This record gives sequence, C-alpha cells and structure tokens, in this order.
Amino acid sequence: MSADAAPADTILVNGRFTTLDRAMPAPEAVAIRNDRFLATGSEADMRALAGPDTRIIDLGERRAIPGLIDSHMHIIRGGLNYTLELRWDGVRSLSDGMAMLKRQAEMTPPAQWLRIVGGFTRHQFAEKRLPTLDELNRAAPDTPVFILHLYDRALLNRAALRAVGYDRNTPNPPGGEIQRDGNGDPTGLLLAKPNALILYSTLAAGPKLPPDQQLNSTRHFMREMNRLGVTGVIDAGGGFQNYPDDYEIIQKLHDDGHLTLRIAYNLFTQKSGEELEDFTRWGQMVRPGEGDDSLRMNGAGEMLVFSAADFENFQEPRPDMPPGMEGDLEAVVRKLVENRWPWRLHATYDETISRALDVFEAVDRDMPFEGLHWFFDHAETISDRNIDRVAALGGGIAIQHRMMFQAEDFTERYGADAAARTPPVRRILEAGVPLGAGTDATRVASYNPWVSLSWLVTGRSLGGLRFYPPQNRVTRDEALRLWTEANTWFSSETGKKGQIVPGQLADLAVLDRDYFSVPEDEIQDIEAVMTILGGEVVYGADEFSPLAPPPVPVLPDWSPVATFGGYQKRSGTRVERAAAASCGCASACGVHGHDHASAWASAPPVSDQKSFWGALGCLCWAV
Repeated sequence: MSADAAPADTILVNGRFTTLDRAMPAPEAVAIRNDRFLATGSEADMRALAGPDTRIIDLGERRAIPGLIDSHMHIIRGGLNYTLELRWDGVRSLSDGMAMLKRQAEMTPPAQWLRIVGGFTRHQFAEKRLPTLDELNRAAPDTPVFILHLYDRALLNRAALRAVGYDRNTPNPPGGEIQRDGNGDPTGLLLAKPNALILYSTLAAGPKLPPDQQLNSTRHFMREMNRLGVTGVIDAGGGFQNYPDDYEIIQKLHDDGHLTLRIAYNLFTQKSGEELEDFTRWGQMVRPGEGDDSLRMNGAGEMLVFSAADFENFQEPRPDMPPGMEGDLEAVVRKLVENRWPWRLHATYDETISRALDVFEAVDRDMPFEGLHWFFDHAETISDRNIDRVAALGGGIAIQHRMMFQAEDFTERYGADAAARTPPVRRILEAGVPLGAGTDATRVASYNPWVSLSWLVTGRSLGGLRFYPPQNRVTRDEALRLWTEANTWFSSETGKKGQIVPGQLADLAVLDRDYFSVPEDEIQDIEAVMTILGGEVVYGADEFSPLAPPPVPVLPDWSPVATFGGYQKRSGTRVERAAAASCGCASACGVHGHDHASAWASAPPVSDQKSFWGALGCLCWAV
C-alpha cells in the first residue's frame, strides 16, 4: 500500500468468493473501504491494504456472493404489516400450519386479526389442500382470521365475517364472489373471479399498526430479507399504497439511518379513471433517480392503468381486457415519455402484452423512447414474436416465481406443453432482452429469494411437479446473475452494484452452505450467515453474530414474528419451534422471543432437540 493511500476498513479472507466479475471471478480475498469494494485478489495482496484499525473477517471457507437484489417486490407495503402476519412461507404440512394458527389465535388480543397473507400454496402441503372453514372456526372460534391464498381466494372464519360486516345483504363486488350457504349467508370463502379486489379490500378493513409499530415492523421485515442474503429491492408499488402518504414510514427509516436494504420504488396509480391525473401530479412532485443509493424513486408502475391489469388467477379463464384499454394506456405512456419516466407494466398473458406493445410502438414512432428503461412484469405466456418486439423497442422483462406456487393449476388449465415455457426464460435470454428475477412477494409468492433460485435451476414447483424441460432451465451461475447484476438494469443502476468489483457498492452475502455444490433440492433452504450492506454488517448468525447490530424488540409483543419468526425451515416441526420460542426461559439460556426462534432455526433435526436445548440449560424440550 502506498504511503498516501487510505487503508481498507474491512478485509474478508478464507472465503469462496463468487464475484460475477469475469476479470476476477474467484479471488482469495476482498477489501472494502468506506461503502465500496476497494480491491479483490490474493490474500497477501489484500492484507497489504490493511492498516492498524482494519477489521479482518475470516469467512471459514464459506461461499460469498454479491448481495441479492429482488427486481419485483412489495417491501414498503409489506413492511407496514409484517409483524401482524403469521407466515406459512415454507410450512410443509397443513397440520403444522393449523397448529401455528391455533397457538397464535390464543395469543392475539381481542379486536385484532390473525392474518396469513400469501407466500404459500396448498400444493406445498403434504395434504395438498387448504383448511376447511369448519377447521378454521374450530381452531379460532373468537379471533378474526383472514387467510389469503395466491390471487384466487381468501378464507375468513365466522369472527372475521362479523368483524368485516359481511352478511346476507352484502352484494358481490365487481370481479369477486362472496360464497353463500343455502340460506344466503356468507360461508367465509371469498373468490377472485377473476380479479383480487375483493380479497385486498377485505384485508384492508383490518386493524392497522400505529406508526411507531409500523417502523418496527418494517425494520424486522428488512432484517428477515437480510437473513436471506438480500441487500436490494425494487418496490413495484401496490394497491392501497398511495404516494406520498404511505411512503412516510420508509422515508423516516431512511432519514434516521435505519434502512438495511437499498430500495428503489415505483409509483402505482390508485383509482380507475384517475391514472393520468396521478402521474401528472406525481410528475410535479418527484423525478426518477431522486434520492440516494439507499432510497430512490425509480419510475411508474406496475399498475399504469386499471384497464390493462390482467390479474393472474390460473384457476379461472384468462380475462380479456376491455376495448378502451389502448386509449387509457396511450395517454399515460405519452405523459411518462414526455416526463422521461421509466415504467413497468403488470402483464401476465401474451394477449395483453400484444395490445400493450401496439400502444408502445405507436407512441415510440411519435416520441422515441431513446433508452428509457421500460419493461413488462410477469410475462408468463409471452410469445416469441412479442419477445422480439420488446427487444426492438429496447424494453426488458422482469420474471417472478409465481409458477413455483401454481404450476399445477396452470398445467391443469393449459396443459404441460404450455407450462414448459411459462415464462420462456431461455428464449428471452437468447433474444438479448434485459431479464431480471424477483418474487412478487408478499401476497402471492414467498419473499424467499432461494425459492426463486431453486425454481430457475430445477424447474420444479413447491408441490414437486417438474414442469420445465432442460431447455427452459438455467445454470446456477445464470440464475445468480438474474438475481444480482442483471437486476440493476431495472433500476437504472448498471455498474453501481450487483457484483463484487472494485468501485461498486460493497453489498455482499455469506451463505450457510455452498449454493454451487449443494443438491438441487437444498437450494431453497439456503440462508445467509452474514450480510454486508455498504461495507457494514447488517445481519450476522453463528460465529458472525457479534459483528452485527442486535435486532430491535418485536412489536407488538403478541406478534406472530415474536413466536414463529418468518420463513419456516423444513427441518423440525413448527409446533416444537413455537413452544421453544415462547417458553420464557431467557434467564436460563439467554435467548427469548425471535432470538430464541432463530437459535432453534439452526438447530439439529428433531431427534436431537433434547440435547440441543439441554446444552443451553433450558427446559424448552419439556414445554
């Protein structure tokens, strides 16, 4: 190191580094200074960059990768509710899920709801079904329960029907159905036919957290994402997420220095018929790129106009968009191009994409897009012809693992041949169209990125259906690139992050097992043991725990997160983990609540729980 050069702040050694930098793909060590990667290379060369205060972290031969980036997620809205929700993400039997529900119902205070809001599919359960309404009412006779399953239905117990005020006089809303018994009374089953408005509007009627607890909830959701190795998210906006009111919590966390994810956010119009007014008004308030590397405005979407929203519910026939869609969409797109706003458009079906491209091509002839980063979200059934049209207009495609959760439903309706290229991942890559991967969490698929990476590599659903042939699957390296450097195109940040390269933002995840060598079936079980954002450790487990700030207490104290945590591991049973997590033995073993659940999350299999908890000096096994 030259005499006038500042030393590295941190040097990472003894790791298996995957940089995604073709010039230095697998260095021995990595140096960080300030919030950037300083250098990569041999351990000797990196140690030469150390000064008296440099922190040297031994990774213990663990795999280290660039921090994962989700190109389509609803982190801002999801954060406001995370600690209110019981997650069935990762639960592999309905009996375990119902045991969790029953226990949480006993802890939930009067006037509050028990919510299970997406992130799971009935196909992941050993029983291959959802609970019956009778089972729901027996498990929680007094606590309102709302369960959202994908885009297709919601289950409400009798207490929830009373809380929301649905009775025999409540009419069906447009596009939805309140199922009724022979007397005309609601049974508790709400069906999306074909759109999800009835599901989301019912959910919105539930109690909300006060602002201080929304702050706490968002911090815990970000920590959960850090636990899975995620350092960046592009927020696609959402219904009941209006700008600027519903962005105050995330803005305050940013201003207070409490963001542990980099967030680029899109603005989502809120009311049919007023879309152009929304984007005109917002164009006078904020501009794309405004903000900083931690929180920045990204553009418009994923809803541009309500008439173009083809909600995906593969248990229902494909919806046709109304005749006026093109006129509505053109007016908004012209305004966006005029203001130089990038945009994203929710479009599941090729038929919708064809009509949208007709509009885009017409606008481009008059007002050239000239490098604007616009793209389709989802695009499950996009055709080869439309892939080429997207390429010609300089657009991109952001895909999500929704088929991981409902490939069985799609195959039943459209056949195995159609499912084999839904979406056509390999064809999009071959066309040179910018392609990125994400989750669309939290109301449909799970927020766990490793479930998506598993889908891309294996072509299997959570239910075990192998629906992609080899020609529509990608390698582990390709999948990782779709979750890192490729996603920077979608936030107009190419070259700023997504690789372990000198000069890029120092965002990195150290994994609990080697992504490149574990059996395919274990990819979905990977977690991080250390996550670094801008050179700072934001999450640590095992030997890296002392390097990370401790989590803030979970609020409210009855939160499902305090008892069960977030994504559920496949090893062990959920009931045993819940008992351990809430046993109240902090004085015996020094952990309690979410920390206690985290301790068991990395515990040995069920057969060895007794020795595990006994070694900690606690009585969890006897609970």
